[in-house]
Amino acid sequence: MAVTLEGAPRLGWILVKALLRFAFMVANNLVAIPSYICYVILLQPLRVLDSKRFWCIEGIMYKWLLGMVASWGWHAGYTVMEWGEDVKAIWRDEAVVLVNHQSTGDVCTLMMCLQDKGLVVAQMMWLMDHIFKYTNFGIVSLIHGDFFIRQGKSHRDQQLLLLKKHLENNYRSRNRKWIVLFPEGGFLRKRRETSQTFAKKNNLPFLTHVTLPRVGATQIILNALVARQENGSPAGGDAKELESKSKGLQWIIDATIAYPKGELLDIQTWILGYRKPTVTHVHYRIFPIKDVPLETDDLTNWLYQRFIEKEDLLAHFYETGAFPPPKGHKEAVSREMTLSNVWIFLIQCWAFLSGYLWYSIIQYFYHCLF
Repeated sequence: MAVTLEGAPRLGWILVKALLRFAFMVANNLVAIPSYICYVILLQPLRVLDSKRFWCIEGIMYKWLLGMVASWGWHAGYTVMEWGEDVKAIWRDEAVVLVNHQSTGDVCTLMMCLQDKGLVVAQMMWLMDHIFKYTNFGIVSLIHGDFFIRQGKSHRDQQLLLLKKHLENNYRSRNRKWIVLFPEGGFLRKRRETSQTFAKKNNLPFLTHVTLPRVGATQIILNALVARQENGSPAGGDAKELESKSKGLQWIIDATIAYPKGELLDIQTWILGYRKPTVTHVHYRIFPIKDVPLETDDLTNWLYQRFIEKEDLLAHFYETGAFPPPKGHKEAVSREMTLSNVWIFLIQCWAFLSGYLWYSIIQYFYHCLF
Protein backbone atom coordinates (compact mmCIF):
# COMPACT_ATOMS: atom_id res chain seq x y z
CA MET A 1 0.00 0.00 0.00
CA ALA A 2 1.38 3.37 -1.01
CA VAL A 3 2.18 5.85 1.75
CA THR A 4 0.38 9.18 1.41
CA LEU A 5 1.89 12.50 2.42
CA GLU A 6 -0.54 12.75 5.31
CA GLY A 7 0.37 9.26 6.57
CA ALA A 8 4.14 9.72 6.30
CA PRO A 9 4.61 11.33 9.76
CA ARG A 10 2.66 8.52 11.45
CA LEU A 11 4.66 5.86 9.60
CA GLY A 12 7.86 7.63 10.59
CA TRP A 13 6.82 7.67 14.23
CA ILE A 14 5.96 3.94 14.11
CA LEU A 15 9.43 3.19 12.71
CA VAL A 16 11.19 5.35 15.30
CA LYS A 17 9.14 3.81 18.12
CA ALA A 18 9.89 0.31 16.85
CA LEU A 19 13.64 1.05 16.77
CA LEU A 20 13.55 2.50 20.28
CA ARG A 21 11.59 -0.48 21.59
CA PHE A 22 14.02 -2.89 19.92
CA ALA A 23 17.01 -1.07 21.44
CA PHE A 24 15.38 -1.21 24.88
CA MET A 25 14.61 -4.92 24.46
CA VAL A 26 18.26 -5.63 23.53
CA ALA A 27 19.45 -3.65 26.57
CA ASN A 28 16.94 -5.52 28.74
CA ASN A 29 18.31 -8.86 27.60
CA LEU A 30 21.94 -7.79 27.91
CA VAL A 31 21.54 -6.87 31.58
CA ALA A 32 18.79 -9.19 32.83
CA ILE A 33 19.83 -12.58 31.45
CA PRO A 34 23.53 -12.36 32.43
CA SER A 35 22.47 -11.09 35.87
CA TYR A 36 20.15 -14.08 36.30
CA ILE A 37 22.98 -16.44 35.33
CA CYS A 38 25.43 -14.75 37.72
CA TYR A 39 22.98 -14.95 40.62
CA VAL A 40 22.38 -18.65 39.90
CA ILE A 41 26.14 -19.30 39.91
CA LEU A 42 26.57 -17.32 43.13
CA LEU A 43 23.79 -19.33 44.81
CA GLN A 44 25.17 -22.77 43.95
CA PRO A 45 26.35 -23.39 47.58
CA LEU A 46 22.74 -22.78 48.68
CA ARG A 47 21.61 -25.37 46.13
CA VAL A 48 23.76 -27.94 47.92
CA LEU A 49 22.71 -26.87 51.43
CA ASP A 50 19.03 -26.11 50.84
CA SER A 51 17.83 -27.11 47.38
CA LYS A 52 14.21 -26.13 48.05
CA ARG A 53 15.14 -22.55 48.94
CA PHE A 54 17.51 -22.29 45.98
CA TRP A 55 14.81 -23.22 43.48
CA CYS A 56 12.37 -20.88 45.21
CA ILE A 57 14.75 -17.93 44.68
CA GLU A 58 15.55 -19.05 41.13
CA GLY A 59 11.82 -19.29 40.38
CA ILE A 60 11.18 -15.74 41.58
CA MET A 61 13.94 -14.41 39.32
CA TYR A 62 12.48 -16.49 36.47
CA LYS A 63 9.07 -14.92 37.11
CA TRP A 64 10.65 -11.45 36.96
CA LEU A 65 12.30 -12.24 33.62
CA LEU A 66 9.01 -13.41 32.16
CA GLY A 67 7.40 -10.33 33.67
CA MET A 68 9.82 -8.19 31.65
CA VAL A 69 8.75 -9.94 28.46
CA ALA A 70 5.11 -9.40 29.44
CA SER A 71 5.79 -5.70 30.03
CA TRP A 72 6.97 -5.20 26.44
CA GLY A 73 3.49 -6.09 25.21
CA TRP A 74 1.72 -4.37 28.09
CA HIS A 75 3.26 -0.97 27.32
CA ALA A 76 2.42 -1.38 23.62
CA GLY A 77 -1.25 -1.76 24.57
CA TYR A 78 -1.43 -5.53 24.04
CA THR A 79 -3.59 -6.70 26.93
CA VAL A 80 -5.49 -9.85 27.89
CA MET A 81 -9.16 -10.47 28.66
CA GLU A 82 -9.87 -13.69 30.58
CA TRP A 83 -13.02 -15.81 30.39
CA GLY A 84 -14.38 -18.96 31.97
CA GLU A 85 -13.26 -20.42 35.28
CA ASP A 86 -10.88 -18.64 37.63
CA VAL A 87 -7.62 -20.60 37.57
CA LYS A 88 -6.12 -18.37 40.26
CA ALA A 89 -8.05 -20.46 42.80
CA ILE A 90 -5.85 -23.51 42.11
CA TRP A 91 -2.42 -21.92 41.64
CA ARG A 92 -0.98 -23.87 44.59
CA ASP A 93 -2.01 -27.23 43.09
CA GLU A 94 -0.26 -29.27 40.43
CA ALA A 95 -1.85 -28.90 37.00
CA VAL A 96 -1.28 -29.39 33.28
CA VAL A 97 -2.26 -26.46 31.05
CA LEU A 98 -3.35 -27.52 27.54
CA VAL A 99 -3.20 -24.61 25.10
CA ASN A 100 -4.08 -24.22 21.41
CA HIS A 101 -1.16 -22.94 19.34
CA GLN A 102 -1.49 -20.34 16.60
CA SER A 103 1.62 -18.13 16.72
CA THR A 104 4.70 -17.17 18.72
CA GLY A 105 2.48 -14.58 20.43
CA ASP A 106 0.74 -17.38 22.33
CA VAL A 107 3.75 -17.80 24.61
CA CYS A 108 3.97 -14.04 25.26
CA THR A 109 0.24 -13.96 26.02
CA LEU A 110 0.63 -16.73 28.61
CA MET A 111 3.66 -14.99 30.13
CA MET A 112 1.42 -11.98 30.68
CA CYS A 113 -1.88 -13.49 31.80
CA LEU A 114 -0.30 -15.89 34.33
CA GLN A 115 1.71 -13.18 36.11
CA ASP A 116 -1.10 -12.42 38.55
CA LYS A 117 -1.75 -16.09 39.44
CA GLY A 118 0.31 -16.26 42.62
CA LEU A 119 3.68 -17.96 42.15
CA VAL A 120 2.52 -20.04 39.18
CA VAL A 121 5.08 -18.56 36.78
CA ALA A 122 7.91 -19.13 39.26
CA GLN A 123 6.92 -22.79 39.67
CA MET A 124 6.01 -23.47 36.05
CA MET A 125 7.58 -25.84 33.56
CA TRP A 126 7.20 -25.22 29.82
CA LEU A 127 7.27 -27.81 27.07
CA MET A 128 8.41 -26.03 23.92
CA ASP A 129 9.95 -26.67 20.53
CA HIS A 130 13.69 -27.36 20.67
CA ILE A 131 14.39 -24.35 18.42
CA PHE A 132 13.72 -22.07 21.42
CA LYS A 133 16.82 -23.55 23.06
CA TYR A 134 18.91 -21.49 20.67
CA THR A 135 17.20 -18.15 21.36
CA ASN A 136 18.40 -15.50 23.80
CA PHE A 137 16.08 -16.97 26.47
CA GLY A 138 17.20 -20.56 25.91
CA ILE A 139 19.88 -20.58 28.62
CA VAL A 140 17.35 -19.31 31.17
CA SER A 141 14.88 -22.06 30.28
CA LEU A 142 17.62 -24.69 30.49
CA ILE A 143 18.58 -23.56 33.99
CA HIS A 144 14.96 -23.33 35.11
CA GLY A 145 14.25 -26.86 33.90
CA ASP A 146 11.92 -26.34 30.94
CA PHE A 147 11.84 -29.17 28.41
CA PHE A 148 12.70 -28.70 24.73
CA ILE A 149 10.99 -31.25 22.52
CA ARG A 150 12.05 -32.13 18.98
CA GLN A 151 9.16 -32.63 16.56
CA GLY A 152 8.90 -35.35 13.92
CA LYS A 153 8.08 -39.07 13.76
CA SER A 154 11.75 -40.06 13.71
CA HIS A 155 12.33 -38.37 17.08
CA ARG A 156 8.98 -39.09 18.76
CA ASP A 157 9.75 -42.21 20.82
CA GLN A 158 13.13 -40.93 21.96
CA GLN A 159 11.69 -37.55 22.93
CA LEU A 160 8.95 -39.15 25.02
CA LEU A 161 11.53 -41.21 26.92
CA LEU A 162 13.60 -38.06 27.50
CA LEU A 163 10.49 -36.23 28.72
CA LYS A 164 9.71 -39.01 31.20
CA LYS A 165 13.26 -38.91 32.55
CA HIS A 166 13.19 -35.09 32.68
CA LEU A 167 10.00 -35.08 34.75
CA GLU A 168 11.40 -37.68 37.16
CA ASN A 169 14.60 -35.68 37.66
CA ASN A 170 13.34 -32.11 37.66
CA TYR A 171 9.63 -31.68 38.33
CA ARG A 172 9.17 -32.39 42.04
CA SER A 173 12.80 -31.84 43.02
CA ARG A 174 12.42 -28.22 41.84
CA ASN A 175 8.92 -27.83 43.33
CA ARG A 176 7.22 -27.30 39.97
CA LYS A 177 3.43 -26.96 39.95
CA TRP A 178 2.06 -26.22 36.46
CA ILE A 179 3.21 -27.66 33.13
CA VAL A 180 2.33 -25.71 29.98
CA LEU A 181 1.85 -27.91 26.92
CA PHE A 182 0.77 -27.24 23.32
CA PRO A 183 -0.69 -30.66 22.37
CA GLU A 184 -1.20 -29.78 18.70
CA GLY A 185 2.55 -30.08 18.21
CA GLY A 186 2.97 -26.95 16.10
CA PHE A 187 1.33 -23.81 14.77
CA LEU A 188 -2.22 -24.05 13.43
CA ARG A 189 -1.25 -22.83 9.94
CA LYS A 190 1.40 -25.55 9.63
CA ARG A 191 -0.60 -28.49 10.97
CA ARG A 192 -4.17 -27.74 9.83
CA GLU A 193 -4.04 -29.49 6.45
CA THR A 194 -2.35 -32.61 7.86
CA SER A 195 -4.83 -32.73 10.74
CA GLN A 196 -7.82 -32.39 8.40
CA THR A 197 -6.50 -35.19 6.19
CA PHE A 198 -6.08 -37.42 9.26
CA ALA A 199 -9.59 -36.53 10.46
CA LYS A 200 -11.11 -37.41 7.10
CA LYS A 201 -9.39 -40.81 7.02
CA ASN A 202 -10.50 -41.63 10.57
CA ASN A 203 -14.04 -40.24 10.42
CA LEU A 204 -13.27 -37.45 12.89
CA PRO A 205 -14.69 -33.90 12.89
CA PHE A 206 -13.31 -31.42 10.36
CA LEU A 207 -11.61 -28.67 12.40
CA THR A 208 -10.52 -25.25 11.11
CA HIS A 209 -9.66 -23.20 14.22
CA VAL A 210 -7.62 -25.92 15.97
CA THR A 211 -6.00 -29.22 14.99
CA LEU A 212 -6.38 -32.65 16.51
CA PRO A 213 -3.95 -32.94 19.44
CA ARG A 214 -1.10 -35.41 19.79
CA VAL A 215 -1.40 -37.59 22.85
CA GLY A 216 2.15 -38.79 23.60
CA ALA A 217 3.48 -35.96 25.79
CA THR A 218 0.19 -35.59 27.68
CA GLN A 219 0.12 -39.30 28.48
CA ILE A 220 3.74 -39.30 29.67
CA ILE A 221 2.99 -36.36 31.99
CA LEU A 222 -0.13 -37.96 33.43
CA ASN A 223 1.53 -41.35 33.95
CA ALA A 224 4.54 -39.72 35.64
CA LEU A 225 2.75 -37.25 37.88
CA VAL A 226 -0.75 -38.50 38.71
CA ALA A 227 -0.89 -40.00 42.19
CA ARG A 228 -2.65 -43.35 42.36
CA GLN A 229 -4.99 -44.63 45.04
CA GLU A 230 -4.72 -48.16 46.36
CA ASN A 231 -7.27 -49.35 43.78
CA GLY A 232 -5.16 -47.88 40.97
CA SER A 233 -7.52 -45.01 40.14
CA PRO A 234 -6.15 -41.45 39.98
CA ALA A 235 -6.30 -39.35 43.14
CA GLY A 236 -7.34 -35.86 42.13
CA GLY A 237 -9.34 -32.80 43.10
CA ASP A 238 -13.02 -32.12 42.90
CA ALA A 239 -14.07 -29.14 40.79
CA LYS A 240 -16.65 -28.22 43.40
CA GLU A 241 -14.08 -28.23 46.20
CA LEU A 242 -11.08 -26.33 44.84
CA GLU A 243 -9.58 -26.04 48.27
CA SER A 244 -9.13 -29.80 48.59
CA LYS A 245 -5.51 -30.90 48.70
CA SER A 246 -4.24 -34.20 47.39
CA LYS A 247 -0.82 -35.36 46.34
CA GLY A 248 0.20 -35.49 42.71
CA LEU A 249 -1.26 -33.86 39.64
CA GLN A 250 -4.77 -32.64 40.43
CA TRP A 251 -6.10 -30.60 37.50
CA ILE A 252 -6.19 -30.27 33.74
CA ILE A 253 -6.58 -26.63 32.71
CA ASP A 254 -7.91 -26.20 29.20
CA ALA A 255 -6.80 -22.75 27.94
CA THR A 256 -8.09 -21.41 24.63
CA ILE A 257 -6.40 -18.34 23.12
CA ALA A 258 -8.36 -16.23 20.63
CA TYR A 259 -7.28 -13.17 18.66
CA PRO A 260 -9.89 -10.63 17.51
CA LYS A 261 -10.83 -11.25 13.85
CA GLY A 262 -8.20 -13.97 13.79
CA GLU A 263 -5.42 -11.38 13.46
CA LEU A 264 -2.54 -13.10 15.26
CA LEU A 265 0.12 -11.45 17.37
CA ASP A 266 3.67 -12.69 16.92
CA ILE A 267 6.87 -12.13 18.88
CA GLN A 268 8.05 -9.45 16.42
CA THR A 269 4.88 -7.41 17.00
CA TRP A 270 5.21 -7.93 20.76
CA ILE A 271 8.76 -6.54 20.72
CA LEU A 272 8.43 -3.74 18.16
CA GLY A 273 4.88 -2.66 19.01
CA TYR A 274 4.03 -1.45 15.50
CA ARG A 275 0.41 -2.67 15.62
CA LYS A 276 -2.38 -0.73 17.27
CA PRO A 277 -3.34 -1.78 20.82
CA THR A 278 -5.33 -4.99 20.85
CA VAL A 279 -6.89 -7.35 23.37
CA THR A 280 -6.14 -11.07 23.27
CA HIS A 281 -8.77 -13.32 24.84
CA VAL A 282 -8.06 -16.42 26.94
CA HIS A 283 -10.76 -18.86 28.01
CA TYR A 284 -10.19 -21.34 30.88
CA ARG A 285 -11.88 -24.59 31.83
CA ILE A 286 -10.79 -26.77 34.77
CA PHE A 287 -11.10 -30.57 34.84
CA PRO A 288 -10.30 -32.63 37.96
CA ILE A 289 -7.75 -35.31 37.19
CA LYS A 290 -10.04 -38.05 38.54
CA ASP A 291 -12.31 -37.41 35.54
CA VAL A 292 -9.50 -37.82 33.01
CA PRO A 293 -8.90 -41.36 31.64
CA LEU A 294 -5.32 -42.58 31.61
CA GLU A 295 -5.56 -45.46 29.14
CA THR A 296 -4.26 -44.54 25.67
CA ASP A 297 -7.46 -44.91 23.64
CA ASP A 298 -9.69 -43.30 26.25
CA LEU A 299 -7.25 -40.44 26.80
CA THR A 300 -7.01 -39.89 23.04
CA ASN A 301 -10.79 -39.63 22.75
CA TRP A 302 -10.90 -37.34 25.79
CA LEU A 303 -8.30 -34.98 24.30
CA TYR A 304 -10.01 -35.01 20.90
CA GLN A 305 -13.27 -34.02 22.58
CA ARG A 306 -11.62 -31.10 24.37
CA PHE A 307 -10.24 -29.76 21.09
CA ILE A 308 -13.57 -30.25 19.33
CA GLU A 309 -15.02 -28.10 22.11
CA LYS A 310 -12.21 -25.57 21.54
CA GLU A 311 -13.29 -25.44 17.90
CA ASP A 312 -16.83 -24.54 18.99
CA LEU A 313 -15.53 -21.93 21.46
CA LEU A 314 -13.39 -20.26 18.82
CA ALA A 315 -16.13 -20.41 16.15
CA HIS A 316 -18.48 -18.63 18.56
CA PHE A 317 -15.79 -16.07 19.44
CA TYR A 318 -14.96 -15.21 15.83
CA GLU A 319 -18.65 -14.87 15.05
CA THR A 320 -19.70 -12.78 18.06
CA GLY A 321 -16.49 -11.34 19.55
CA ALA A 322 -17.12 -13.14 22.84
CA PHE A 323 -16.90 -16.65 24.23
CA PRO A 324 -20.20 -18.46 24.90
CA PRO A 325 -21.59 -18.48 28.45
CA PRO A 326 -21.25 -21.64 30.54
CA LYS A 327 -24.24 -23.93 30.82
CA GLY A 328 -26.97 -22.48 33.03
CA HIS A 329 -25.86 -18.86 32.48
CA LYS A 330 -27.25 -16.27 30.09
CA GLU A 331 -24.04 -14.29 29.66
CA ALA A 332 -20.35 -15.05 29.76
CA VAL A 333 -18.36 -12.99 32.26
CA SER A 334 -14.95 -11.64 31.28
CA ARG A 335 -12.16 -10.34 33.50
CA GLU A 336 -9.56 -7.82 32.39
CA MET A 337 -6.07 -8.93 33.37
CA THR A 338 -3.81 -6.12 34.63
CA LEU A 339 -0.13 -5.67 35.37
CA SER A 340 1.12 -3.24 38.00
CA ASN A 341 3.24 -0.48 36.47
CA VAL A 342 5.00 -0.09 39.82
CA TRP A 343 5.89 -3.79 39.82
CA ILE A 344 7.16 -3.55 36.22
CA PHE A 345 9.28 -0.53 37.17
CA LEU A 346 10.79 -2.40 40.12
CA ILE A 347 11.64 -5.38 37.90
CA GLN A 348 13.39 -3.12 35.41
CA CYS A 349 15.30 -1.43 38.26
CA TRP A 350 16.40 -4.88 39.49
CA ALA A 351 17.55 -5.84 36.00
CA PHE A 352 19.57 -2.72 35.23
CA LEU A 353 21.02 -2.30 38.74
CA SER A 354 22.00 -5.98 38.81
CA GLY A 355 23.58 -5.65 35.39
CA TYR A 356 25.61 -2.65 36.54
CA LEU A 357 26.61 -4.46 39.76
CA TRP A 358 27.85 -7.58 38.00
CA TYR A 359 29.62 -5.54 35.32
CA SER A 360 31.45 -3.61 38.06
CA ILE A 361 32.41 -6.81 39.93
CA ILE A 362 33.71 -8.49 36.77
CA GLN A 363 35.61 -5.36 35.77
CA TYR A 364 37.17 -5.12 39.24
CA PHE A 365 38.42 -8.72 39.19
CA TYR A 366 39.65 -8.31 35.62
CA HIS A 367 41.83 -5.34 36.65
CA CYS A 368 43.06 -7.23 39.73
CA LEU A 369 44.11 -10.23 37.67
CA PHE A 370 45.47 -8.46 34.62
